[in-house]
Amino acid sequence: MRKLRVLLVDDEIIIREGFKRLFDWEAHDLEVIGEAADGMEAMTKIDDLVPDIVIMDINIPIMNGLKVIQMARIKHPSMGFIIVSGYDDFSYCREALRLQITDYILKPVDYEEFGACIDRLRIGMYENSAADRKDYTERPITGITRYLQNHLEEDISLSLLADEFHLNAQYISQLFKSEIGVGFLTYLTNIRMENARKLLVSTSLSIGEISSRCGYADYRVFTKAFKKNEGITPSQYRRDFLESDI
Repeated sequence: MRKLRVLLVDDEIIIREGFKRLFDWEAHDLEVIGEAADGMEAMTKIDDLVPDIVIMDINIPIMNGLKVIQMARIKHPSMGFIIVSGYDDFSYCREALRLQITDYILKPVDYEEFGACIDRLRIGMYENSAADRKDYTERPITGITRYLQNHLEEDISLSLLADEFHLNAQYISQLFKSEIGVGFLTYLTNIRMENARKLLVSTSLSIGEISSRCGYADYRVFTKAFKKNEGITPSQYRRDFLESDI
């Protein structure tokens, strides 16, 4: 796991030196890669170094810290920011929250509090990174399952999905087993039965209409599949629900 890279921004050199010397960055899996003394220098360093985290004072020359963060967010939306300020001002806090700052710490810095804050940010960034990687691998299956939910009335097959998503049918089949834990047909049947149960108890549609809405052209095939899945026929399922609701 790589160390996260930190940029320190404060117009007071003694504050920047204090951060470097009094806080154990190594123990928190971090490294300071640069510093800036004003807003313009901060913007340049942010673009050049692309740190993971910026520790930022608000009241710095040329461009204040909140403006820097606002501009930096456009190019670097996943960058983490912690404000360290000598001003306990509600308007600053409100603006910081709007900009989704991780924390707002007052000077003089309590390094134990700062450590807890930096750990929360660091852990959150690692978790988000892991989630992003997971989302990337799941994106094909997410799109496919969403497609199935929206096209339950249609005759759906692996070859149709392969054409729709420009993927190999065998690959899609493997995706269902590896990402969802069941085969394609089992998954499709399950969501069709789920839709059927909802329609049976929430509408007055006939069994034939429900069968059609769930992708079964022949209601007898639907009834057989429903009974195999639920243990009772669709009509009995509806009757049992209505009787239990009396």
